[in-house]
Amino acid sequence: MRIIIADDDRLVCDSLKIILGARGIEVCGVGADGDQAARLYEQERPDVALLDIQMPGRDGLWAAEQILSEDPAARVVFLTTFSDDEYIVRALKLGARGYLIKTDVAAIPPALAQVMAGRRVLEGKAVADVDFAAAGKGSALARPAAFACLTDREFEVARLVAEGLDNKEIAAAAYMGEGTVRNHISSVLAKLGLRNRTQIAIAYLRG
Repeated sequence: MRIIIADDDRLVCDSLKIILGARGIEVCGVGADGDQAARLYEQERPDVALLDIQMPGRDGLWAAEQILSEDPAARVVFLTTFSDDEYIVRALKLGARGYLIKTDVAAIPPALAQVMAGRRVLEGKAVADVDFAAAGKGSALARPAAFACLTDREFEVARLVAEGLDNKEIAAAAYMGEGTVRNHISSVLAKLGLRNRTQIAIAYLRG
């Protein structure tokens, strides 16, 4: 497996090169921002692009968008410090194959193997894919068991959160006010025992 890494923390890059190299994973390029990541991908055509989200200048999301626009089959995986990063849901909608937590270094090599096997990974765990395009058209998707306690409208809002929509977009798509959207999200969080909208999306995807 050949990968590129983009992270503005050189120590993270050097550490990952050692850890991944010991597992037979070749790091064929290292960058420090989104521009370098996009250039490296074009030059190296790696099996996986492992990108930090927040970097100086153009960030990982920008790089992912460039990479995936040129190569829709690209395996882009985000590496982040925070498991509840507000950008994660949009990253998945963009087409990323998942995200990993920097502090959980041991989970990175097996997670990359899952990605190579065609799976999506969240926090190192494989999850089933969701057809975001179909979901966006309002197709009837099976309700995850964990969401059984929600009303139909709460589940609809949860599904739209998982698609990466913000409150204004959800309000327009579901024909309700933004205040109502916020109320539904608060209710979903309370019923499911979650902390934020990213956890709603993760629960949906894992379901």
